[in-house]
Amino acid sequence: MKKEYREDIVADVRRDFAERAEARRPFETQWRLNMNFYMGNQYCTAVPTGDIADVERDYYWQEREVFNHISSLVETRLAKLNTVRPALTVRPFSSDDADVKTAKSATKILSSTCDKLDVDAVLAEGTRWSEVCGTAFYYVGWDDRAGLKISDGAYEGDVCIKAVSPFEIYPDSLFAQNIADCKSVIRARAVDVDEIKRAYGKAVAPEESDVMGLDSVAGGGGLTADSAVNKLAVRRAASAAVVIERYTLPTSDKPNGELAVVAGKELLYYGELPYVNGVDGTRVIPFVKQAALEVAGCFFGMSVVERSIPVQRAYNAVKNRKHEFMNRLAMGVMAVEDGSVDIDNLEQEGISPGKILVYRQGATPPRMLDCGSVPAEFTAEESRLLNEFTQISGVSEIMRSSQTASSATSGIALQLLIEQDDTRLSLSAENVRLAAREIARHILRLYKQFGSDARLARIAGSNGGVELLRWTASDISSDDVVFETNNELLSTPAMRQNMLFELYKMGLLFDSEGKMSDGAKHKFLQALGYGGWDGDFDMTKVQVNRAESENFTGDFRVTEFDDHALHTDAHVRYLLTECPSGKKSERLKAHIKEHGLAATAAAGVGENITQGEINI
Repeated sequence: MKKEYREDIVADVRRDFAERAEARRPFETQWRLNMNFYMGNQYCTAVPTGDIADVERDYYWQEREVFNHISSLVETRLAKLNTVRPALTVRPFSSDDADVKTAKSATKILSSTCDKLDVDAVLAEGTRWSEVCGTAFYYVGWDDRAGLKISDGAYEGDVCIKAVSPFEIYPDSLFAQNIADCKSVIRARAVDVDEIKRAYGKAVAPEESDVMGLDSVAGGGGLTADSAVNKLAVRRAASAAVVIERYTLPTSDKPNGELAVVAGKELLYYGELPYVNGVDGTRVIPFVKQAALEVAGCFFGMSVVERSIPVQRAYNAVKNRKHEFMNRLAMGVMAVEDGSVDIDNLEQEGISPGKILVYRQGATPPRMLDCGSVPAEFTAEESRLLNEFTQISGVSEIMRSSQTASSATSGIALQLLIEQDDTRLSLSAENVRLAAREIARHILRLYKQFGSDARLARIAGSNGGVELLRWTASDISSDDVVFETNNELLSTPAMRQNMLFELYKMGLLFDSEGKMSDGAKHKFLQALGYGGWDGDFDMTKVQVNRAESENFTGDFRVTEFDDHALHTDAHVRYLLTECPSGKKSERLKAHIKEHGLAATAAAGVGENITQGEINI
């Protein structure tokens, strides 16, 4: 590429970035204000320049204590939202046996990858960003330096998932609702120049920047909410440069899209979008958006912190004025005639118990003014503001302080209150679920693109066992990821356990003889969280696992210890759902017949023994 052409691309990207940064500045100011209030620096305000400035005292004696309810609200919401971890499954492309089998393999691959990459921790970090700033993003890409080492300097590569703060994302339109509605998205972050040299092989001069976060090129969340400095001053690292990545969707003249990476005056990369991560083999921007609360017609979402800031300011003012009034009552306010006493001594020492107060002869003795009592309006306003916190945030006293409402006198009433709280959080919880599903789809599409070599996945099997699955990209025929469970907030573990007990009381878990089978008992305990208690004694599960192992390995054998009915059920189920047609299918049919003959022979022996006992 000619030098002039490279310089034009660099200039265009930097100009585009500057325009988007200026358009996004009001949102960034609000995010910084949110983070200050979340961290307890609540005597600050946004100024017209976009900076955050301290609010000075009106009088030197004014109390400026912070009674931070915002942090407890956010932490309570995070505690609830971090329980939202949906069970995902891959829906087959068709009802064909091969598609059903590959869909099950893809589900196992997805589960193994999520455990390996610790997607739960990534979602927790992204949810923290979305709750404080209103929006979080996830970068789902491919890391060539991850995975198993093949040779010197060569790795098999693997998916990488990083939570990205909203400070790093610059859309082409602030009125686009989602990333799919944008034509291009810029990600800008401060990166150490040595890391840039290792990643791109080009030396870049350090520069001062107004970009928050210092992170590696491989992605990442940058500055976290807990590590931000007071007033959230932007980082200006002496050894860092701003890496600007502009992702542009495919157009008629560029069918595979465009990716331009710029740092300083250098063009680090220019080419097409690297990932086939869209529907039907298209290339899309590799980011997933998650909003705490969606705003109609706006790219960035809203946080409950933003709503709570006016209430928090009013609450701090009421509490501090109330304490000042109480200080006046406790310390007193003294009226002194001019020149009657030593004012300096009185200011320094006050009126201590047993103090002798000397005043000028003939002057009016000093006296304490009547300050009255603390007005009841202070307490009433304090209670009203606490109620406003509840109404605005969707977090009630039950969730925040584990205190029950005085009007709730029964367990059913308390359960209804808890369900109402969970319903108010269901919008934010559903956004977490949708983000997790979209991340899963990106994972499968990236493996389908780059997973041509055989890979080995470790998957947790039944009864605590470990299953090893060897797979390639051809084993992923569908990326249609769907939810296996409903919204976790609408169906809590306690609710599901209560439902199980109700089913047990109604006798719906018993067989025709009014007994609970060993298999049903095992599933019942497993649903209650005590599945390991009967794992060593559940012979039904052992027999079924033995039959399923034969299905997987193809080593079909009949032994004298087999429960032929259970083995037959497991083999027939496999034959009708997953078993490919061919030699394995024929061998399995013959094996099922062997179980039938063995069961008949065992029944005949038992009958002969019984007849012999009768004759005796």
